[in-house]
Amino acid sequence: QSGKSVLANFVSESIEGIGSYSPTQGVRILEYEKPNLNGNSKGAGCRFELWDCSGDQKFETCWPALMKDSHGVIIIFNPDLPSHLKEIEMWYSCFVQQQPLLDSQCLLVAHHKPGSAGDTENLSLAYPLSKLKLIHSNLEEDPEDVRMEFMKYFRSIITLINESREREEMSIIS
Repeated sequence: QSGKSVLANFVSESIEGIGSYSPTQGVRILEYEKPNLNGNSKGAGCRFELWDCSGDQKFETCWPALMKDSHGVIIIFNPDLPSHLKEIEMWYSCFVQQQPLLDSQCLLVAHHKPGSAGDTENLSLAYPLSKLKLIHSNLEEDPEDVRMEFMKYFRSIITLINESREREEMSIIS
């Protein structure tokens, strides 16, 4: 109940399930294409798959399959719920630390639901979460800022993938 599906729908420009709360069962995969992600009109578009994972631990046995070959992890939490601050430590451990992912491949999103206090100043996260990129999202007040932050994150993932591919190609050549 942190807003994962709402944000996934927003970022992927999907209208699926808008207006009603229905907990995600396992995982929901949203595919979409983003043209000109790098800002130049001649660049090829990027195809994304956003895997909207359930926050319910009863699906824990599925997590290894969800994580396989992932390029990034976005951890979304409700900063108004103290239990979420503990849970994100577990999510970080499972989805980032136990995978071959860098901290730069992880984005923390404090999602402020409509009508919440939206305190963005006094959120203190324990180490190692405190070293991750953290954004605050409020789709009522600043939807375009939220979209822009996600696009920056996606660009950084694309850059990492391209650099890794280039290193691999160079190692084959030499």
